[in-house]
Amino acid sequence: MTAYQFTCTVHPQYLPEQSDPAQGIYAFAYTVTIRNTGQVAAQLISRHWVITDATGRVEEVKGLGVVGHQPLLKPGEGFEYTSWTRIATPHGTMSGSYFCVAEDGERFEAPIPAFALSADRSGLH
Repeated sequence: MTAYQFTCTVHPQYLPEQSDPAQGIYAFAYTVTIRNTGQVAAQLISRHWVITDATGRVEEVKGLGVVGHQPLLKPGEGFEYTSWTRIATPHGTMSGSYFCVAEDGERFEAPIPAFALSADRSGLH
């Protein structure tokens, strides 16, 4: 078992009511579950997302915390939040990482595995 480890899972969902395909706007919600699977309590400090649409256009989003929070997670604890993004094509991908600091001062990155954004799977997530 790794001392410093957050495990992230993501469930994306297409938002047809927030999208306007005629204008090249496709909106997606994504629910992220972050779990401290390490052995030391740690705090999520910042996020870094890489959002790529079907044309290869990349947008990077960096910022402090997630949805206004910088959760401190003890081993075994989790934090879940939902956010959203918009891209110009009906398909794309997102991936990224969280920058975390453990209670003992150790810094580490928690990778967010790539996941698909797809307007085709509107009812599935």
